Amino acid sequence: MPRWSDDPAYLLDVLRAYLRQGADADAEAHFCRGAEEAERAARELVAEVRVGRGALRAWFMRFLLSRVRALAGLREYPKFFGVRFIAAGRRVLHELGADLVAAGRLAAGEDVFFLRFRDWQDPTSDLRALATANRAQYERDLARRPVPRVMTSEGATLFAPPSRAEKGALVGVAASAGVHEGAVRVIADPRGATLEPGEVLVAHGTDPAWTPLFLTAGALVMEIGGTMSHGSIVAREYGIPAVVGVPDAMSILRTGQRVRVDGAAGLVVPLDSREGG
Repeated sequence: MPRWSDDPAYLLDVLRAYLRQGADADAEAHFCRGAEEAERAARELVAEVRVGRGALRAWFMRFLLSRVRALAGLREYPKFFGVRFIAAGRRVLHELGADLVAAGRLAAGEDVFFLRFRDWQDPTSDLRALATANRAQYERDLARRPVPRVMTSEGATLFAPPSRAEKGALVGVAASAGVHEGAVRVIADPRGATLEPGEVLVAHGTDPAWTPLFLTAGALVMEIGGTMSHGSIVAREYGIPAVVGVPDAMSILRTGQRVRVDGAAGLVVPLDSREGG
């Protein structure tokens, strides 16, 4: 997958979206509001413990909360340094790809990422056909939407059928509490995507590249994932309802359709007659 240094188009789209959304996309203001709410919740919890369990336990609770808030971010450091190591490896592979192109063994330098280490050991082999075939397989796999819930050691896969509760509600995993009603926006790729304030983001799954869309999303619905997946965690951080693990949500729901997302019950309820099928 190209990095922003390889293809900055997505980053420029994010900046343009921030400019269009104005104050609604002020990440620093959002962070400050979240910090104030967290501080208020911590004070309330400590006061509750002081009344029910005594001053000593209240002091201990305040100490634990302060340590969690100050140090929880350290969990990201292994990932941060891992990404830097991978970036160093990518630079080496880019140089190797350029050498293989110069030798006439590859058509494009980035094709080196579709080879195994053993493939280029023979200095006389033409790698263009192999890289092209591997790239085609990669693009087919990248386009797959359904992800099996269970895969056996023999390779058999089991897919969950769409779940529906009463009144046509879609059932998923309750990932972030809250209730929100709004228009659906089905998005397959965050690059170039726009999300109006309050719209319900419906996606197959999310990763850090999707995070800017959470600034204006009213709720999140994903086809895959659980309570500890990326979308669930970010939704809780941003305080928006989220229901994940909803099979075929992108095909059942339609852009513009109004729904109610109940993040505590794990339900997505269509509110108009444009429910897909």
